[in-house]
Amino acid sequence: MYQKLKTCLESVRAKTDFQPAAGLVLGSGLGDYADGIKVIQTIDYAEIEGFPRSTVKGHKGRFVFGRVGTVPVVIMQGRVHYYEGYPMSDVVLPVRLMGLLGIKTLVLTNAAGGINPDFRPGDFMMITDHITTGVPSPLIGANPNPLGPRFPDMSEVYSKRLQQVIRTCAEECAISLKEGVYVQLTGPNYETPAEIRMCRGWGGDAVGMSTACEAMAARHMGLEVCGISCITNLAAGLSQVQLDHKEVQETADRVSGDFKKLITAVIEKL
Repeated sequence: MYQKLKTCLESVRAKTDFQPAAGLVLGSGLGDYADGIKVIQTIDYAEIEGFPRSTVKGHKGRFVFGRVGTVPVVIMQGRVHYYEGYPMSDVVLPVRLMGLLGIKTLVLTNAAGGINPDFRPGDFMMITDHITTGVPSPLIGANPNPLGPRFPDMSEVYSKRLQQVIRTCAEECAISLKEGVYVQLTGPNYETPAEIRMCRGWGGDAVGMSTACEAMAARHMGLEVCGISCITNLAAGLSQVQLDHKEVQETADRVSGDFKKLITAVIEKL
């Protein structure tokens, strides 16, 4: 795994010497965010030797290097999901690669189903913690010392400092912000009502198919992490509407303007 990661790093460094300070992973509804920043260079995942490629429709599948305000960033337009058939080590490889490229802070975004009965489609939820019981840990297997310790502490996966930054930015942007615990399950199927009741019993507020494993791999490397979910639908059993990806995308697109505004404000305060 580590040799594969180093090969990817060498492949990127052969194409750019750009030094990012922050990384951003774009979820549904934010795919075109990178088109609005000051772009320095783009690298398609297909150009990176050994790099996993996203197979989800609408994901561009590339790194964008540029600046948000004065902050040098690397942005992932399209992430890799466990349900696409990749091993978990490949799912988190892009985040680890961004760590090796020099980022100190990682901003994760996603579309998620609302478990908390107080949530509504279109809400934004700052992730305060997560539950990954339903997916394999990305840290299983050999532990290359350069990446992090064998038994890393996960008491504060999502930086309390960055949580306060997000709260401040949301207030300044006049954007309503929920807070809660994100549950990652495997997908690609949506959950059953019984599974949603289980997740709520665990203490979850939102559920999705990505993000938490990336946050865990990033914390393992010592990166400072924050995350924001766009609640695109109510989870199974909480409404009479049958779930489909079209609804998710439509809600994400509807609130993408506010989501982009909030993400920009957060990155500029990093």
